[in-house]
Amino acid sequence: MRKYILTLDQGTTSSRAILFDREQNILALAQKELRQIYPREGWVEHDPVEIWSSQYGVMMEVIAQSGIAPEDIAAIGLANQRETTIVWDQATGAPVYNAICWQCRRTAGLVDRLREEGLEEYIRKTTGLIPDAYFSATKLKWILDQVDPKRERAGRGELLFGTVDSWLVWKLTGGQAHVTDATNASRTMIYDIHRGCWDERLLEVLDIPRAMLPRVVECSGVVGHTQIGGAQVPISGMAGDQQAALFGQTCFAPGEAKNTYGTGCFLLMNTGVTPCESRNGLLTTIAMARGGKVQYALEGSAFTGGAVIQWLRDELGFLSDSAQAQEMAAAVPDTGGVYLVPAFTGLGAPYWDMYARGALVGLTRGTGRNHVVRAAQESIAYQVWDLVEAMEKDTGLTLSTLNADGGASRDPFLLQFQADILGKPVRRPVVRETTALGAAYLAGLAVGFWRDAGELRQLWREDRVFSPAMSPERSEELVGGWHRAVDRALGWERR
Repeated sequence: MRKYILTLDQGTTSSRAILFDREQNILALAQKELRQIYPREGWVEHDPVEIWSSQYGVMMEVIAQSGIAPEDIAAIGLANQRETTIVWDQATGAPVYNAICWQCRRTAGLVDRLREEGLEEYIRKTTGLIPDAYFSATKLKWILDQVDPKRERAGRGELLFGTVDSWLVWKLTGGQAHVTDATNASRTMIYDIHRGCWDERLLEVLDIPRAMLPRVVECSGVVGHTQIGGAQVPISGMAGDQQAALFGQTCFAPGEAKNTYGTGCFLLMNTGVTPCESRNGLLTTIAMARGGKVQYALEGSAFTGGAVIQWLRDELGFLSDSAQAQEMAAAVPDTGGVYLVPAFTGLGAPYWDMYARGALVGLTRGTGRNHVVRAAQESIAYQVWDLVEAMEKDTGLTLSTLNADGGASRDPFLLQFQADILGKPVRRPVVRETTALGAAYLAGLAVGFWRDAGELRQLWREDRVFSPAMSPERSEELVGGWHRAVDRALGWERR
């Protein structure tokens, strides 16, 4: 039997490839940063060609690093940044416009019009989502309005739409497979998560031709093959990055939850085969489609998580390396009353304010860089506090432990502060690359590399538990200050 699973993890700020063995050990990892394009204030784009070339490059690099034969790769699993929207020419494979990133706010006006037309409740009931520029639908409409305003080419299927998973599978299979998986489809705002199909009414409202949409497939199953050397390797696992991380944390049962500390923060709770409708600003989404069954999740999304540390490094020059944030935050006993609300592209759950903007409040003459860096670190944990509170209200469940993963989960200062203000233990796994691991699990299950979910649970290993050490009174005081700061950031940008 073939010995390894190759995961392609295409994220917002980088493309990565990771090679796992059967015991979920990482044999090799390669990563390449992805250029961020900011054409205007609030606009965020990626170059689709760079997405592909960087992802292909790290795939080949990780194989070369490991020295394995391509014939020893059992399958490829794919995880991707969600909602990011790409349109390309079916005949040439060339993108017709840059990829519009999930962070981009250019379509806020289109979303406002949907609300004015009375579609908010229909969108929420059908797609599980709240109308927002975050999702793919209005991004797709915007691109079509620029390149095919009469929808002639799109209507004939000459232009194809896909999120990043679709684009990569199309390229990997040489244009043979135009597919997306159910988790990514559920993030487009045009997919009926109850009937499991593209929604005719929303397609009509947004003037999106059905002919350009990908076929929706399950998350675990062979969708095509790619040639590596002389080997035909199956692509058999696909999921949006946050759903992949939920699977990688082995949150297979209702009530199990994880938070990924990445570019943004994403808290997901498995709610089983019955979708849970949120009344507290969360999203109902598809957690997994596998073996003819669909599981759902509640999700809370904070747009700016670890990206706030990148901002301190790249835009303000406070850091030369992101790892310095932990040391600088720990160099002061507290923030000195400073709060940073990183609403650079609006605020996600539970506020859903596309017009919020970043705020730094509570400054005094004694405020220094360390205080600001600590406030940035703490802002990540405060946003997760908001998500946990909303999730507990919606489900009536009290989370006993929070599973943590993602790049920023390496930071012990952040996870200790998170445990302190939540008053709950925060548990970190040995394999922190849980997004990639979840995609590997899905790919491996499809080809018999792993037997079943029970075997995966046995493989999962805990690294460290951060236990709360702050008094409830102090936590309440700090969270209260955070909410006062958020109030000052809401609705800042004029409509």
